[in-house]
Amino acid sequence: MQQQQQHRQPELVEGSLPVFVFPTELVFYADEQTSHKQVLTLYNPYEFALKFKVLCTAPNKYTVVDATGAVKPQCCVDIVIRHRDVRACHYGVYDKFRLQVSEQSQRKALGRKEVTATLRPSATQEPPSPRPQEEERRLKEQLADSVFFEQTAFQTESRPVTGGPSVLTVLLGLVCMAALMLPTLGEQESTVPVYLHLSVNKKLVAAYVLGLLTMVILRT
Repeated sequence: MQQQQQHRQPELVEGSLPVFVFPTELVFYADEQTSHKQVLTLYNPYEFALKFKVLCTAPNKYTVVDATGAVKPQCCVDIVIRHRDVRACHYGVYDKFRLQVSEQSQRKALGRKEVTATLRPSATQEPPSPRPQEEERRLKEQLADSVFFEQTAFQTESRPVTGGPSVLTVLLGLVCMAALMLPTLGEQESTVPVYLHLSVNKKLVAAYVLGLLTMVILRT
């Protein structure tokens, strides 16, 4: 195992490791209490363990559970994010989370992934979607000078990570992950057959089950 680690080490260049996070955008709705709590799932498909850190451009708006932690090889972890400053002055403002990962034996960041977050007044009063070029330009203007703050600014909770998951737990987790990656019911531009499109409720169930499995994995 040590020999494999030595052979793999030169390939782990700082900032080059792909980071797999779902979803890539968080949308909170002021009039929906249930939407004030969102879950980011960080996947580790690699053969080595990763440690992660969550940073944010506006830490005073959010409470992040497990802003730092570890993910075992070929496992995943749920990161709960709660919006705790739901006010009209924050409507339409884009904040950004950055997930940084590194190998447990190193301090340098091997990879990073950024996730946008925004608060909207209501899910039933969605603003008209701007053209992709305008949306991209607006996001770049809002996020170009983003400054990320360390997770110490968050209210955090930690969970111990010990032992290993059972095969059944891992298989069920993979099924939930696959369900989350399938298109949502109503999406028009998709090559996946319509009968594989899942409703939002089914995806919420999959995310909930995946969260429970992650807790089981972390406690075993």
